[in-house]
Amino acid sequence: MKFTLSWLKDHLETTASVDEIAEALTDLGLEVEEISNPAARLSEFTIGKVVKAEKHPDADRLRVCQVETGEGEKQIICGAPNAREGITVVIAKPGVYVPGIDTTIGVGKIRGIESFGMMCSEREMELSEEHDGIIELPSGEVGQSFADWLAANDPAKVDPVIEIAITPNRPDALGVRGIALDLAARGIGTMKPAPEAHVEGQFPCPIDVTIDEDTRENGCHVFAGRLIRNVKNGPSPEWLQDRLRAIGLRPISALVDITNFFTHDRNRPLHVFDADKVKGNLRVHRAKGGETLEGLDEKTYTFSEGQVVISDDAGIESIAGIMGGLATGCTQETTNVFLEAAVWDHIQIAHTGRALKINSDARYRNERGIDPEFNMQGHELATQMILDLCGGEPSEVVVAGEVPDVSRAYRLDPARVQSLVGMDIPESDQRQTLTRLGFRLEGNMAHVPSWRPDVMGEADLVEEVARVASLTKLEGKPMRRMSAGVPKPILSPIQKREQIARRTCAALGYNECVTYSFIDKPAAELFGGGTDAEMLANPISSEMSHMRPALLPGLLQAAARNQARGIMDMALFEVGQAFHGGEPDEQHLLATGILVGRTGPKEVHGQSRAVDLYDAKADAEAVLSAIGAPAKVQILRGAREWWHPGRHGKICLGPKKVLGIFGELHPKVLREMDVKGPVVGFTIWPAEVPLPRKAGANRGALEVSGLQAVERDFAFVVDAQVEALNLVNAAAGADKALIEDVRVFDEFIGGSLGEGKKSLAITVRLQPTDSTLKDADIEAVSQKIVEKVEKATGGVLRK
Repeated sequence: MKFTLSWLKDHLETTASVDEIAEALTDLGLEVEEISNPAARLSEFTIGKVVKAEKHPDADRLRVCQVETGEGEKQIICGAPNAREGITVVIAKPGVYVPGIDTTIGVGKIRGIESFGMMCSEREMELSEEHDGIIELPSGEVGQSFADWLAANDPAKVDPVIEIAITPNRPDALGVRGIALDLAARGIGTMKPAPEAHVEGQFPCPIDVTIDEDTRENGCHVFAGRLIRNVKNGPSPEWLQDRLRAIGLRPISALVDITNFFTHDRNRPLHVFDADKVKGNLRVHRAKGGETLEGLDEKTYTFSEGQVVISDDAGIESIAGIMGGLATGCTQETTNVFLEAAVWDHIQIAHTGRALKINSDARYRNERGIDPEFNMQGHELATQMILDLCGGEPSEVVVAGEVPDVSRAYRLDPARVQSLVGMDIPESDQRQTLTRLGFRLEGNMAHVPSWRPDVMGEADLVEEVARVASLTKLEGKPMRRMSAGVPKPILSPIQKREQIARRTCAALGYNECVTYSFIDKPAAELFGGGTDAEMLANPISSEMSHMRPALLPGLLQAAARNQARGIMDMALFEVGQAFHGGEPDEQHLLATGILVGRTGPKEVHGQSRAVDLYDAKADAEAVLSAIGAPAKVQILRGAREWWHPGRHGKICLGPKKVLGIFGELHPKVLREMDVKGPVVGFTIWPAEVPLPRKAGANRGALEVSGLQAVERDFAFVVDAQVEALNLVNAAAGADKALIEDVRVFDEFIGGSLGEGKKSLAITVRLQPTDSTLKDADIEAVSQKIVEKVEKATGGVLRK
């Protein structure tokens, strides 16, 4: 990536020198490979004045000139048609290297007459392609350095050029503004406001654009364009040509130069079609295979099936996001132009470019990723520049597809800079750094700017803070010495819970399984997975094509293998990671167990029975209790479809905080997994269990009241569909300080209650803490319980 110092200063207000900027860029991770300073290259050229010019006696096109230089009057022979008396010229004295002709000037004879130097053209000094005559300066002192004269009169000609190496994860640095943003974050100046534009269309666009359905997802996200008619295409302004030449690009015409400018200025590749050569409308689609196109580089390319191209009614006109076609390219005669800006899938761009062996600036940027949110504004800015430089009338914008949503946010933990990098950076400095880089901070959440596809987690936020602060400030420190012995292992709360859950399940009689994290697609789909996000790019077998969305499929497959060998009753568990996406942070820890068959072998006393959901519930509660879950929880319905709809429960702290699920597996799932039932099980999310407010191993003193507890029984007649949990919760809420426990001890259906009714009997335990309860106190609480239950369930107290 090349850019000039003045180009950088279009976006960055700074007084830093080129060396200071180069040092900062390298320290920021944008390694400077070369600094080209035209002033140093031109420092030996000086200014002279022709005082006399006569025709060469032996050559009609040569002139013998007497030139006043800083070292006195010198004789120089020149063949330029504009060599004449009185003009101010640029002199290359003997011994000076002329880069445009790769020659060091010496004293020589031309047709028998000596020449002591050379008067130079712009091409010979690599200032431009102009070579019709020698340079004529409007002013200048004889003997003055030409580099100094340019710095004062035409600074663009001696603008330093900086070239940096771009790593694949930093596409934002493929635009000059992205580089300026990094420097501003370091403190090397301040950012100038980003230019904006909004161009009103003056007529409907006669060229429509569409994207084929099979191309939208993995081909082209959005394709926008507009017609600009009656433009005057010609040479671009001198300032634009100077910038392009400085970074090694050849100016072609105003229309093409504008697209090249935005490619390097804002990392926004664009393309212009000669609208008069476009037949009908434009369509983005996949090639059928075998089609050909002559590109702008005058080479013919043959397409393979599936490669994304742009076609009009006559055929393929452009290689999408890589190179335009010669047939619809703009020339000096172009008067109507169609300007296109699109967001392409970077993977298909890379595949197509590699297959066709095309290395273009557009491919280089599109395959690394551009800012999708800048697509429409970039199109508007380019339109405005075309109108400013070429004139014309713009149409309304036509758009196919939608700009992809790349918004995401990660938690900013200031302490992680110390733990991950070892640097002590104040939180205020961290927040200021991220803000300067374009991140939007809301509380402790950092919203990633759309032009930074490389930031994909909390650790990346730490990296941004550390590199801007400079890793050169990292100081090596010796490890803290322990007094004696081996230090105690330090585990995180989640690691401790994982360990406790594993030991508790084993203590409950379960056998531990360690299954693969990869499962087949049909099994993954049964448990809410099987999407492309969890699909492996290179699976070791067709039965291990996807990351597992849960631990249940692996346990059920293990149960099926055991049943096939005659083992029908078993208790299996696994503690491990499951995946809800393909990114590193899209995984979660689970503790899952299943009970299959019966509780034990058949025997004479009839103690053996089929496992039921209450077995799973007891074991789930035991594991939750061991890892520190609160005793008071809610049991709710509404688990996913692989649980039996009427024989499961969610263990919750409120409707949205799910700690675990227990119940019977759906018969349909068991059939698909080839497992003979019954099968019950549980799944626990250890990370969802709230952390204790106080750290420590002790549970605190046991609080026991010395006052007499009182129990009262109530029976309510309710509708048959009323759940016992609603009744229990209503009764417990009548007096939370006094009511210690509520439990159901009887259910009666039918008889005198009538159709659709049932009787639920509960025992309420009252535990006073201040004074012994009196009859009046008990009666008052009982009345509250009856009122609460009747209001919550619509039932009545049974007579």
